[in-house]
Amino acid sequence: MILLDCHLPGIPKLRSGKVREVFDLGENLLIVATDRISAFDCILPTGIPRKGEVLTRMTLFWLGVLDFVPNHLVTARFEAYPEILKPFESQLRDRSMIVRKAAPLPVECVARGYLAGSGWKDYQSTGTICGHPLPEGLQLASKLPSTLFTPATKAESGHDENISWARCRSVLGDETAHRVRTLTIDLYEHGNALAARAGLLIADTKFEFGLSDGELILIDECLTPDSSRFWPATQWTPGVNPPSYDKQFVRDHLETLDWDKSPPAPALPEDVVARTSAKYIEAYERLTGLKMP
Repeated sequence: MILLDCHLPGIPKLRSGKVREVFDLGENLLIVATDRISAFDCILPTGIPRKGEVLTRMTLFWLGVLDFVPNHLVTARFEAYPEILKPFESQLRDRSMIVRKAAPLPVECVARGYLAGSGWKDYQSTGTICGHPLPEGLQLASKLPSTLFTPATKAESGHDENISWARCRSVLGDETAHRVRTLTIDLYEHGNALAARAGLLIADTKFEFGLSDGELILIDECLTPDSSRFWPATQWTPGVNPPSYDKQFVRDHLETLDWDKSPPAPALPEDVVARTSAKYIEAYERLTGLKMP
């Protein structure tokens, strides 16, 4: 079953994101990862089979591995869910989590280990990334001298907007800003070291943190293909953009169309859907060493 919309009659829905639906369970929240996929800030009408399950399983894997940072997970075992959710097993099993409520910090915490994406564009024009000066002569996909913390905020348009360290401190306060910077770098470096054993590089990723009863905790997804750029180590060469384990097949297809990248987005052909689903599953299996059931 491909899940594009999640309807749980009697359970208040707090919000719908590009991929996730969030429901209010009173003391906790229920987060459901659908099979929706977005590109160029548009949600596509075509779902990707098992995508929501991959994102959930991968997040659970990382939350278990990176347990030196407190996180919001209560349970992802459907058997442990409250009775009120039991009628919705087909929508919830293997693609949902019950989590602690938290007040999200208004800053997304990005860690960069390689020069890619908006960081590469920034470097080309300024020689820096978010104000971090970098050596001259770096190429696309070059390994950075050290892991960079490059915070971002959500602009009115919905795009992520890189901000300076000074602005991050102004928004969060000095103590919290320094704390999330340290945690972001630690989480990225631990994750990248583990991924390297599976033959993968994590070029960059973003984490989100929130406050729950005064405690700073990791929230939302963690080191998934939707929030990270994974590269096969054997295909990494500075100066070349390596293939990534994400929705690149979707982006590449859309770039061939006569579409102005505004809603409504076009449907995807079957081969693009199949290859994208396979890429998400491969990322999960390679990283975790587990097989999708």
